[in-house]
Amino acid sequence: MGLLSNRVTRESLKPGDHIYSWRAAYIYAHHGIYIGDDKVIHFTRRGQEVGTGTVLDVLLISSGPARREHCPTCCPPDEANGVVSSCLNCFLAGGALYRFEYSVNPSLFLAKARGGTCTLAVSDPNDDVVHRAKYLLENGFGCYNVFKNNCEDFAIYCKTGLLVVDQGTIGRSGQAASIIGGPLAAVLSTPLRLVTTNVYGMAATAVGVYCASRYAADIGMRRDVVKISVEDLTRRLAAGLLQVVEPQISVNLGRQSPQFLSH
Repeated sequence: MGLLSNRVTRESLKPGDHIYSWRAAYIYAHHGIYIGDDKVIHFTRRGQEVGTGTVLDVLLISSGPARREHCPTCCPPDEANGVVSSCLNCFLAGGALYRFEYSVNPSLFLAKARGGTCTLAVSDPNDDVVHRAKYLLENGFGCYNVFKNNCEDFAIYCKTGLLVVDQGTIGRSGQAASIIGGPLAAVLSTPLRLVTTNVYGMAATAVGVYCASRYAADIGMRRDVVKISVEDLTRRLAAGLLQVVEPQISVNLGRQSPQFLSH
């Protein structure tokens, strides 16, 4: 893997790897956990879903696997669950294979301007990652939400066990942070037009705001997360103690003390 690309070969994969493949002309990447034997567990838009009411709902329809006819490896999808097991070919849907990076240093994180490719957070041992993925395959991962609980959020949880407890902010997804961070940078840099007409200065400020928002929203930097076992997570979901609320396009640039929100 290099500075600009996380592309890897199939032969380099090992159980517990967080992998992804770009979809819809590189607009969106679909993420999952490789568990070995050519199988990937991933979270899709099947079952319950909180939509955005925007064009994103159309663009992200490709989040599911492109299941081939009579594929002997892929498990029949559970329409009420959303977590599925697919063969690697169906997961990739004809796209290239990439591996998500963990424990990257801040300079590398910021150099990879596109979100959803790496994180500052530390990954847990691969055995723990595979256990979480298989457990969630049987028990589900809650309601799919583009900004708060998507396929990247699923993979990051499997890798780290970290859960965002403040449901008023975005989830763990670097893609969501990038989608929100772009408009945020544009909005916050707009007042500069009142004091300068230097387009380069405004562009530099917008880039700076974008990078700061991505950095602050990364799962490895946030304080609004807690470590929670997969068994406890599914119990809370079943009991209705955790929920995904309607998406609010906002980024928490500060740090908060973690606390569980229940209803």
